[in-house]
Amino acid sequence: MYNLTDFPKPTLIPVNGVELEVFEAGQHNAGNPIVLCHGWPEHAYSWRFQIPALVASGYHVIVPNQRGYGNSSCPADVMAYDIEQLTGDVVALLNYYGYQDAIFVGHDWGAMVVWGLALLHPNRVNKVVNLSLPYQERGDTPWIELMEQLLGGDHYFVHFNRQPGVADAVLNENTSRFLGNLYRKNEPAKVPEPGMVMINLARAESPQGEPLMSDRELAVFVDAFESTGFTASINWYRNLDRNWSLLAKVSPVIQQPTLMIYGERDAIPKSETLSEFVPNVDVVSLDCGHWIQQEKPEETNQAILHWLQSESTS
Repeated sequence: MYNLTDFPKPTLIPVNGVELEVFEAGQHNAGNPIVLCHGWPEHAYSWRFQIPALVASGYHVIVPNQRGYGNSSCPADVMAYDIEQLTGDVVALLNYYGYQDAIFVGHDWGAMVVWGLALLHPNRVNKVVNLSLPYQERGDTPWIELMEQLLGGDHYFVHFNRQPGVADAVLNENTSRFLGNLYRKNEPAKVPEPGMVMINLARAESPQGEPLMSDRELAVFVDAFESTGFTASINWYRNLDRNWSLLAKVSPVIQQPTLMIYGERDAIPKSETLSEFVPNVDVVSLDCGHWIQQEKPEETNQAILHWLQSESTS
């Protein structure tokens, strides 16, 4: 089991009009930066298994709690969480450390930030490693509008946008239960229940599968969200159609060398068009669900480090 005391101590760093709580390791590897971007509803702590392996392999590891999370700033304005602001934060973080570019690793929403960063600020991204969420093709219809057409109003992306505040309140009232029920692995296949999945999870009395982490590990996440509430992090979802508009101005093709890691049992489907938009992509699939780097830490580390090594020698 991971020892909590091994996790780096945080520093609050001013960037882009906010402060980010940043966990840093491997400062002696300065000049070889790798930035790890967490997803929802996560925390920098979700990368606890990757940090020591990356440091040992020669990387300066920088792990922010992104805006809306942990002790980072939580602006009240919904539009403070659009893709220009989220990518602007990590660009400013590079500037703070004096780096022109870095390798970026993202999971879930963190992957969305990294994809957006490679589109909006391509000269700041050296290589891309993304977990779970493949590149999202920008079609003719804004994303939430499209999801509402295809998946209905109860899909949580749509619900977050069309019923602002409703889910936030339920998750805030049931933070420990929600996160305990969400962070599971080896869940049996089941027929989807009616209603909104995240609200159902927050109210469910008997979780499925096995716990992903120990009570002490889970407490890091619970404590963080009991402090901030969920609205700031959910506001990321409330900018999806705004992001769709903002990304209209840039080329949709990502040129950087990229590794895409899927969980075979993840609810997020694999992309059928990935290589069209990310021509320099390699793909790895692991036998796990959505929480890839926490479910399969050793396999994730091996996949990332093997790929980085192969890229550095090719």
